[in-house]
Amino acid sequence: MAEIMLTEENFETEVIKSDIPVLIDFFATWCGPCMMIAPHLEELADEFDDRVKICKVDVDTAPSLAEKFNVSVIPTLVFLKNGEIVSTTVGYKTKDELKKIISE
Repeated sequence: MAEIMLTEENFETEVIKSDIPVLIDFFATWCGPCMMIAPHLEELADEFDDRVKICKVDVDTAPSLAEKFNVSVIPTLVFLKNGEIVSTTVGYKTKDELKKIISE
């Protein structure tokens, strides 16, 4: 499954009403660590296919979503199940660390 860019318009459908867990990556195109983590997330989107949905929020174009999750540092990763936050992590993570978050 390809990564999904979140907006205010698709947030409820893609995240809150999702029948599979969702990992949201809050990022910015000018953020070095965000760009370093991006390839890992792309690989995990393919690897976990229809078991976990990988979504992205560009904090510069969707600041209201970042505010909703109290994101003040990027990259911030929020993992949700059944629309509820399971975990939040900040900063660069290796692919193995990301897998651990998804597998919880």
